[in-house]
Amino acid sequence: MNITSSAAAERYAPNGPRRLDGIDLIRGLSIIAVVLLHISIFAHRDHVEVGASLPRWLHYLIFWNGDNGVSVFFVVSGFLITLIAIRRFGSLGQIRPGRFYRLRFARIAPPLLLVLVVLSILHLAGVSYFRIRPQVATLPAALLSALTFNLNWFEAVHGWLPPCWTVLWSLSVEEVFYLLFPLACLLLWRRPAARMGLFALLLGLIAVAPFARTDPAANAIWQAQSYFSNLDAIALGCLTAVVTDRCLRNARLMHTPWPLLAQIAGALLMLMIAVWPWPSTLAGWHFKKTLAEEGTDVTVLIIGTALFIWGSVLRGARGAAWLEPVRWFGRHSYEVYLTHEFAVIAVLTAFDHGPVIVWLAAVFALSALLGWLFARFFSEPLNRTLRGAAAAFGAPALARH
Repeated sequence: MNITSSAAAERYAPNGPRRLDGIDLIRGLSIIAVVLLHISIFAHRDHVEVGASLPRWLHYLIFWNGDNGVSVFFVVSGFLITLIAIRRFGSLGQIRPGRFYRLRFARIAPPLLLVLVVLSILHLAGVSYFRIRPQVATLPAALLSALTFNLNWFEAVHGWLPPCWTVLWSLSVEEVFYLLFPLACLLLWRRPAARMGLFALLLGLIAVAPFARTDPAANAIWQAQSYFSNLDAIALGCLTAVVTDRCLRNARLMHTPWPLLAQIAGALLMLMIAVWPWPSTLAGWHFKKTLAEEGTDVTVLIIGTALFIWGSVLRGARGAAWLEPVRWFGRHSYEVYLTHEFAVIAVLTAFDHGPVIVWLAAVFALSALLGWLFARFFSEPLNRTLRGAAAAFGAPALARH
């Protein structure tokens, strides 16, 4: 690989520092947004409006960007998985599906299975906020939907499951994509003449998503959680990884202003979607409302995320020290994502009339503790054990994903 000795190249090198601070940052902001959203939703059940005294745009920015955070996760996921596959196997056309699935299983399955065991025990014990309502589903049906990656469809048909179950809908979207991804790469990337087919497939997913998000025949749950409503973000992440790999091999762009400009443009696009309803008009045109009605607000968000990732990786700049707590959440985002609802329920039921600032501090402290314990003593050791020798085959540590 012909890469010059720049900060980005050093971070991309197999034996060099392998954390990407820019990606950890947006992943950290995304998981924080998800936690804040679920705090707000849970408090609303008790008729408490968290942050109601804030200006409308600031209240939305802080407490109602969790869904946007999940979309950012999807872009990051597609980017990391694709970039790692290129590094590990040499090219997308040389992917070995058996090894790909083994590594994916090692990362995803142990935490998921443990969470499902805990949720099953709490349901059978009849613990409030964990018991599945009989009019919605049975425990075996919910377990089957989670294990076969169709919990998003299951909720659209049967209704909402308890909070700690509902977060698994995004895993359903991701894992269906990654079941098909290595097969598509083998079929369409191995032969240069067929490579445009893979690009066409990924671009097709990006094009169809706005229609899926606004499908009048679907209910609100399916519009938000369906496969085609969300696969565009993963597909764009994959395309960004292919472009980034090509740019890193060439390295000429690293010494131009374009990566920084891409980061700035990407951050502005992400911020534009994250801040609602301001600005809501442009020369009398309610463009934010129009974007939402057409399902293209998420498209703008993921394009901004892709630009930010591309610029961040090419620049390879180290993040500011004061943002390390946010990056920590990014590095542990999977574990925090799976367990944070336990923290939300525990804190807001124990301190149901406490000051909001106490809720926030306690939830994030407990979420961090649960995420760290989960990663340190369960998911990471099992991940290393299940990967075995496969993990040593050029696998970058930047993607504990």
